[in-house]
Amino acid sequence: MISTPTENIGLGAFYAVSTALVMSIAAALIKYTSTLVSIEIIVAAQYIICVTFMLPWLMSKGVRGIKTDHLNLHIVRALCGWACFYTYYLAIAHIPLVDAALLRNAAPLCVPFLILWIHKVHIAWVRWIPIAVGFIGIGFILKPDGSTLSIWHLIGFASAITLAGSIISTRMLTRSEPTNRVLFYYFGLSAAASIPLAILNWQPIPVEALLPMLFIGLSIWLTMWLYTQAYLYAKASVISPLSYCGVVFTGFWGWFFWDQLPDWLSFAGVILVVSGGIGSVILGANTEKRAALTNKRE
Repeated sequence: MISTPTENIGLGAFYAVSTALVMSIAAALIKYTSTLVSIEIIVAAQYIICVTFMLPWLMSKGVRGIKTDHLNLHIVRALCGWACFYTYYLAIAHIPLVDAALLRNAAPLCVPFLILWIHKVHIAWVRWIPIAVGFIGIGFILKPDGSTLSIWHLIGFASAITLAGSIISTRMLTRSEPTNRVLFYYFGLSAAASIPLAILNWQPIPVEALLPMLFIGLSIWLTMWLYTQAYLYAKASVISPLSYCGVVFTGFWGWFFWDQLPDWLSFAGVILVVSGGIGSVILGANTEKRAALTNKRE
């Protein structure tokens, strides 16, 4: 058991915004690289690079460094994180960057559903209002041209559902596990899940894809470290709203490199999803505070 560090909202916010920036740069690199190699190869390569990056830590800590009483939770966290990246990358390759980023960042809207399903916790009716607003926005984005439903947008939304699972499990793990142990299990288990798909979708890797793939792998390691640190120092009520900075950053890269600008339906969806996500997080935080005060009085 490790002690939880003193909550530091400023430091947690810094890590959260840094996570969003690094993730947006990685998204732009992924969109470029997906034109050269398959998404499955990109995903496997990033996790292999991340595992390699963790080897010096593993050699210094040995078996005691990876000893854990929470293996099942590590597996859940790893599979959620892997599925999030895989579906997110598939969406990036086929839809505008800002749409993919926004759908992934709809995760706070999905968190209450997972909490309700896992913990059977009653959720006040008022908390469903921002969730409903956010899902209306998602509906606008899923049909950005106002006609047919895009399968790639649905796959992008799947990244939000799996990210919600990652958020919950990461917060639980950081209460008792050191950051590097969480990262090692995540990278190792995700690499194991990625390699079979990469083999099935294997194709020669052109030279021009090697450097971007290296940068993607290193950026994902940095993203995961920053992400875990953010939840170590601040609650989800602080981190989740700041994650929407990633939508702005990613939208900028989409406009700068691919001249991608959201139409009015997608833009309306952005406003509704961000409003609903932030509202959901704020109301959730207020509920947690009231519950904590009630428990203290009792």
